[in-house]
Amino acid sequence: MEQQEGVWSYSAVLMGSPVLLKLFRHDPSLAARTFRLIKRYEDLFTVNRTPSQVMDINLAAGQHPVVVSRPVFELIACAKAASLVRGGCFNLAIGPLVKRWRIGFRHDNAVPPADELAALLALTDPQNVLLDEAAGSVYLALPGMEIDLGAIAKGYIADRVRDFLGREGVTQALINLGGNVHTLGAPQGGWGIGLKKPFSAADALVGVIDVEDKSVVTSGTYERYFEVDGKRYHHILNPATGYPLDNELDSVTVISTDSLDGDIWTTLLYGMGVEQGCQALRHKPEIEAIFITKDRRVVASSTRNVRFTLMDDSYTFTDSTA
Repeated sequence: MEQQEGVWSYSAVLMGSPVLLKLFRHDPSLAARTFRLIKRYEDLFTVNRTPSQVMDINLAAGQHPVVVSRPVFELIACAKAASLVRGGCFNLAIGPLVKRWRIGFRHDNAVPPADELAALLALTDPQNVLLDEAAGSVYLALPGMEIDLGAIAKGYIADRVRDFLGREGVTQALINLGGNVHTLGAPQGGWGIGLKKPFSAADALVGVIDVEDKSVVTSGTYERYFEVDGKRYHHILNPATGYPLDNELDSVTVISTDSLDGDIWTTLLYGMGVEQGCQALRHKPEIEAIFITKDRRVVASSTRNVRFTLMDDSYTFTDSTA
């Protein structure tokens, strides 16, 4: 726990990432209960260890449906719906490919053989994730299928933490789940969320996003990757090919009311790219995105609800609605 200028910061390591909670009152009991809530949801959704309801589903693939708790069923239903959006690269059934690549979690940094990836690709059709609303069950139709909620679980959990803190009477707070930042209210001067400079030092920023009562979710190719023969392989996989997505983007940041939307849309927009992504968000005025491209452009889908300040003059900034 750290205290600075009336703000108390509490931290823990959960979901494989440092978790930071900032409160405007000294309340270690509330912080501990918040971290226990996060751990409870992590234990439901993880695919890295048992017990886990998602692991139970994966282990029963091709055998029988698994009855799960309401939060797990609802999150899987949401993830399946996002997986069926055309043009995006969200896929809740991408687990076999994620496990085979294990980018950021293995040491040999080898590219999997093409025939292996092709065989695993056949196990990633989200239509084969069968949901029974009445029974509250999930069934993976083919042996070897695996759900992976890593692209969406943090957003869901961040929203539950926001709701919990609101019920506890908290009106100003910040939750950082490692890539997912959720703000309640705003201190004097507002919340300034740094936008990281890709492939640079941890404290190097392209700019700062000023928000209030918003979620800020960033996904970038610089987060986990390896290089072989001068080619970079990052963790954002293209569900159509089984290989890391190759387009003009280094990162996508989504600003939204709910962090769950941020998780979904960062992944969808990665598949769409800048032009198609900005077009898609014209029909979603409640969601805004900031794209960073490999050729050092920063493009905002709009700046209706946020203010972005560019801090690195090697980049150019454009508001697509201007």
